[in-house]
Amino acid sequence: MTTPSPYGQVFGQSVARVDGPAKVTGEARYSADINLPGTLWGKSLRSPYPHARIVSIDTTAAKALPGVHAVLTGDDVRGILYGRRLRDVPILAWDHVRFAGERVAAVAADDEDIAQAAIDLIQVEYEELPAQLDPLEAMKDGAPFIHPDMVSYVGYPQPPEKPTNVFIHSTWGKGDIDAGFADADVIVENTFTTPRQHQAYLESHTCVVWIDEDGVAQIWASNKAPYSLRQQMSDFSELPQDRFQVNFATIGGDFGGKGSPMEIPLCYYLAKHSERPVKMVMDYVDEFMAANPRHASMMYVRTGVKRDGTMVAHHVRGIFDSGAYGAYKPGVNLMGFSHACGPYRTPNVKVEGIQVYTNNIPCGHMRGPGEPQAAFVMESQMDLVARELGMDPLEVRRKNVVRAGEEDGLGHTFQGINIRETMEAAVETGEYGKPKAPNIGRGIALGDRPPGGGQSTAAVTMNPDGSVLLSTPIFEQGTGTYTLELQVVGEELGISIDHIGLEIWRTGNVDFDSGVGGSRVTRIGTQVAYAAAQEVKSELLKTAAQQLGVAVEVLSYTDGAVRNRDTGESHNWYELLQKAGHAVTGQVEFQDASLPPVTAYVAQVAEVSVDPDTGEVKLLTLSTAHDVGKIVNPIGHQGQINGGAMQGIGYALMEELVVEDGRVTTLTFGDYKIPTIKDIPELRTVLVESESGVGPYNVKSIGENATIPVAAAIANAVEDAVGVRIKDLPITSEKVYRALQAKKG
Repeated sequence: MTTPSPYGQVFGQSVARVDGPAKVTGEARYSADINLPGTLWGKSLRSPYPHARIVSIDTTAAKALPGVHAVLTGDDVRGILYGRRLRDVPILAWDHVRFAGERVAAVAADDEDIAQAAIDLIQVEYEELPAQLDPLEAMKDGAPFIHPDMVSYVGYPQPPEKPTNVFIHSTWGKGDIDAGFADADVIVENTFTTPRQHQAYLESHTCVVWIDEDGVAQIWASNKAPYSLRQQMSDFSELPQDRFQVNFATIGGDFGGKGSPMEIPLCYYLAKHSERPVKMVMDYVDEFMAANPRHASMMYVRTGVKRDGTMVAHHVRGIFDSGAYGAYKPGVNLMGFSHACGPYRTPNVKVEGIQVYTNNIPCGHMRGPGEPQAAFVMESQMDLVARELGMDPLEVRRKNVVRAGEEDGLGHTFQGINIRETMEAAVETGEYGKPKAPNIGRGIALGDRPPGGGQSTAAVTMNPDGSVLLSTPIFEQGTGTYTLELQVVGEELGISIDHIGLEIWRTGNVDFDSGVGGSRVTRIGTQVAYAAAQEVKSELLKTAAQQLGVAVEVLSYTDGAVRNRDTGESHNWYELLQKAGHAVTGQVEFQDASLPPVTAYVAQVAEVSVDPDTGEVKLLTLSTAHDVGKIVNPIGHQGQINGGAMQGIGYALMEELVVEDGRVTTLTFGDYKIPTIKDIPELRTVLVESESGVGPYNVKSIGENATIPVAAAIANAVEDAVGVRIKDLPITSEKVYRALQAKKG
């Protein structure tokens, strides 16, 4: 028998992650740990060319190799295209390959060694073709089309009338941009570029597919959106959704990259042809060569201001190299780039986001998709505008940030606006105005992000033995979602989460779940868990009323007990359920895809030292201030801030998925550098609390926020230190050195 804990000691506490013990002890099962009887190992052969015609494929020797059970080429899956929304990716290339790393053949064999040997035996004859590697060239009239058949593809937000390499052109803003520039005293124009960045999750993409005796494809995969995956499998196969069952497996990190189908459709066809379970594991060469990294971008910005620094017009045109396919983006475009106007009250704004097909690696989503690029161009430009006017960059921001009741550059008027308070907190914590030694610089950058919307379900069951069970369709990817929802349930029921079990449903228990991403669990997960807890309390009181022979209206549930308001009597809830002889369950579906009434602001101050002789940049401190509502789990919240900041530091100073002549050349972590413990500066966090937020607890998003402004803050600090502006990420010693030499003439 368990004993409920005192009410009010769960929510807002730094509770240890409930999934932690299983992960550190090795009990947690990842997709690679799923070993069904007779499982085969799947491998694919990838193209060495960014663009080529497939002249012939000879699989004779591979098929004859003992231990090989299936060999597939594009002819076996000709015409089948898949994707998250836009379906433009072939299972295996047929006739043409569109990027170096594209799959052209695949095998399923008894073990990995045999599979690799079979792959090595496949002979492919290519006719290499000219490749479109520069998005600017691919945009020109007369450029060869990457996808000449694209008018037949499904999933474009605006179906194309004719083939084009510019497959998305999104526009956001308000006002009259031409009139705004005509009203400006000073116009500042600049161009910025950003690189591809890999998510660098610990677990690479892995999947297992088994078509069971009922013809249902049983799937285990490192995919955080199982219901969307099931829909995607149904779409390309033209089979009912109930022919696909996605089972839970622990996911080892995501950062935006684990929502794409990746190898799963190919694994399905290998399982279908071999009539055996098949496992596929992308190693990190595969990951760097052919996964779905953050987009490279080229951004043109033009800002019009009055001489006192007041912004009157702002135009940003961002060109994104989507690579060979657009299927790895759930909305096809990058909505986050709409934030390239920042949290400012500019009256005339136009932001353009352009997605271009090229023969480079296909890109997808990474933490805050489109927003780190947007913040880099916006917040770098703010400093350059200030310098053009001879003003302090902080003063220009103070003059233009939105205030209560004002619209931002996209026309949104949020409640509880406290960007000014957040900015001043960062300024104070980061000692922005404190005197500096030579070659020391400080830079500030701002950002904001509303929590995402979506659909989810939760069920809470109270059992006669005093235990409670939370059931959820969410496949958590490592962000503490389960702990968060358990804390909500524990708070509402007055029960320690040690006494609340967790059940993770496979697909099919509910109609749909949006999955994890975009900070939607903060918004949707807390609300659905709260609602399920209220529903189970209602069911408990109905049962209690029957057992006590009283009207349900006189009963209440408080501090873990059922109380009679008329008599003052109190009853342990589990004793009432023991008397009734059954459990009670509350299940609720919650859906809200609307723009929330609040956003979460972030302001960061970076302090750097720059060696004027070598250009070496050292990040000394990063101070990050966050506009927060109620924090569910402080230690988890801080972990999100620290992790996001580190990814922003990598983006700013070192990370770049290098592509040369259409081929990724940074194919190991020896070449692709991410921050290590030695790269972590002093991290200072200040939380600016408010009563505004979403849901019953007034929560706000945090997952992406700490990443977004980091690169701009560091770039601004470098210029403050030595007077050179780096407009091309990452900010390497070589770039700073060359800029310093150019400055010397």
